[in-house]
Amino acid sequence: METIPVMVNGLPGNMAANAVRHMVRDTRFRVVPHSLTGPDIPEKEVRVQDTDFFLIHPPEHEAALGTIKEQEPHVLTVDYTHPTAVCANAALYCRWKLPFVMGTTGGDRERLVSLVQGSEICAVIAPNMAKQIVGFQAMMEYAATRYPGLFKGYSLTIEESHQKGKADTSGTARAMVGCFNAMGIPFAPEKITMIRDPEMQRAVWKIPEEHLAGHGWHTYTLTSPDGTVRFVFTHNVNGRDVYAQGTLDAVTYLHGKVRTGERGRVFSMIDVLEGR
Repeated sequence: METIPVMVNGLPGNMAANAVRHMVRDTRFRVVPHSLTGPDIPEKEVRVQDTDFFLIHPPEHEAALGTIKEQEPHVLTVDYTHPTAVCANAALYCRWKLPFVMGTTGGDRERLVSLVQGSEICAVIAPNMAKQIVGFQAMMEYAATRYPGLFKGYSLTIEESHQKGKADTSGTARAMVGCFNAMGIPFAPEKITMIRDPEMQRAVWKIPEEHLAGHGWHTYTLTSPDGTVRFVFTHNVNGRDVYAQGTLDAVTYLHGKVRTGERGRVFSMIDVLEGR
């Protein structure tokens, strides 16, 4: 059986490491033992699932990708780096014709998409790699399309809690804002409440201690003008496995698109779910 060569960038970050752990246990994949990392990472190597990975720091990114591309001409990349690196990394992948799955949130998303569209590669770009949450978002988008103005006059609060190290506002929460806007609620992404304080997460949100370092809890509360009606939508994820599992599906999907010669196209997790 043909294996898919994959380079996971962002080690020793937690999400990148979790994706690697899932891939090395899956016979569909062969993980390249190198990973692009950031300027603040002092390590030169990291061990994940009994495999040593060489960490490539920013000054060496360009040359290293050239070498890896020579050794693994069909390699795909997975990006779990940092929001500030999103577009620079995407430009790098496009230059070296490395199809990629972008799991990193934040950055200039319009610029990210335009880079791929003007390139000779294709990519899966998603603010959330968990298929079940993406499915929930799709249901909300369907409601927004079919029933515009459904919640006109209602007020909205969006609260999202993630581990302390998550630098940006949840991409999932930001994406949901558009759905609620279409259903009649004028709400700006800047009004999303970000919770990153472990003490508040522990005492108020009751997030399990073992998942303070890795979780994604979201609550969307809609209240009628007179306060007599309230709708609450909640999705809570403990750990990172659900995102890693979705990432593996995205890589497999992208591999299929590369084999059929797709270029300059951006795919979403909805495309992955539908297999289209």
